[in-house]
Amino acid sequence: MLYTERVEFILQQLQLGANVKVSELAELMQVSLDTVRRDLKNMEQSGLVKYVRGGACLPETIASISHFSGRKVINIALKRQAAIKALQYVQPEMVIALNSGTTNTVFAQEIVKRFSNLTVVTNNLAAATVLMQNSSIHTILVGGDVDAMELSTFGHTCEEEFSRYTPDCAFLSINAVDDVIGYSDFRFAEIGVMQTLANRAGKVIAVMDSSKLGRQSKKQIFPLNCVDTLVMDNAVSEKTKKQYADAGANIQ
Repeated sequence: MLYTERVEFILQQLQLGANVKVSELAELMQVSLDTVRRDLKNMEQSGLVKYVRGGACLPETIASISHFSGRKVINIALKRQAAIKALQYVQPEMVIALNSGTTNTVFAQEIVKRFSNLTVVTNNLAAATVLMQNSSIHTILVGGDVDAMELSTFGHTCEEEFSRYTPDCAFLSINAVDDVIGYSDFRFAEIGVMQTLANRAGKVIAVMDSSKLGRQSKKQIFPLNCVDTLVMDNAVSEKTKKQYADAGANIQ
């Protein structure tokens, strides 16, 4: 991995959490600890990161402007575990859709490492940036109004463009799920996007970490039966899976 590629990778990791550790970066990039330390010091000199003992974080001037980045601090390991499990529903030559959200950005990181000959349609600017690293993945960024806080597009144009596609599978990053009201979210502008994808896709997969289970957010999106499979991390008990199965949700 070249220096520029390592820099891009480190910045992506920082967009997924409050800080990064030297040891974890060395393992993920398969380079030495000294290489990571040297990279972080060079990045600090360029104003990209703040180098701290054992790792790095984003400079305050950058970290303070992104609500999206701040939210990604929460449950990153669980999000990645769910994302990796969701890979089983992706096959080469598929057309898949990703909506905006932190979990789908993590999902894009896993896709780009493992797949080629794939078409991804998305309104997720952060995920699109990740996917563009792999030139064999055809990435289609859907237009519309830009939400700088969520790093996404939204609105009538966005939903209309999504409605022109019939993806094999839509992977939805959603804020909350409950066995009574179903799926809900606080991102009002994103709800129409998710409803459009649920209506157009051959299969609908919700990818969520288990902290979202048993919660209700600000507005209902659709009932449980609008999603074919809910993919979560391994922290969900068999008892809970049965409870949701009885209500109409297939948790994997």
